[in-house]
Amino acid sequence: MMTGRSFLMGAVVLAAAGLLAACAGSGPTRVESDLGIAGAPDWVNEGTAILKTRDGRLFHGVGSAPPMGDRSLQTSTADDRARAELARVLSSYMDVASHDYTAASGSGDQALPAASVSRQIEAISRVNLAGSRIIGRWSDEKSGVIYALAELDMEQVKDTLQRVEDMNAGLRDHLRERGDNIFDGMARERQ
Repeated sequence: MMTGRSFLMGAVVLAAAGLLAACAGSGPTRVESDLGIAGAPDWVNEGTAILKTRDGRLFHGVGSAPPMGDRSLQTSTADDRARAELARVLSSYMDVASHDYTAASGSGDQALPAASVSRQIEAISRVNLAGSRIIGRWSDEKSGVIYALAELDMEQVKDTLQRVEDMNAGLRDHLRERGDNIFDGMARERQ
């Protein structure tokens, strides 16, 4: 006879097995990012993104904050969350770029150990985020939630890379030469 506790444990194991099976599929899972909020700007419904537009190659981070009783605190919380999303998407880009560099550099004179590349990429990401800016805010009248949109331009990322003095020259050259192609590949993948 099954007790309540053993039944619960069995249910948890089955749920975990189902999640693992779903994750083991043969390709990347596409997550629907459209929130479907009527009257919201497109960027709210589309969420965080890597975009190649006629305005350039852009990293967008979208954050939100529920009503807090203090409008200023709510707005700064939404802004901070948008910047955190921007950091996450920039970090993903830099991870792909560092793996690409590590694979391309092989064992040549310019090659760096993966740990060194990772440390440099992390430092570069922090420097780049300092140049991000909040370019939009929207308040949902029904829920009172405030949304913020942070942006970072790929050109700004490249300019920052050129000014980093203690960066390995091979990594800098690789990002300057291949950065746009890596960005474009990621933007296509997310469409």
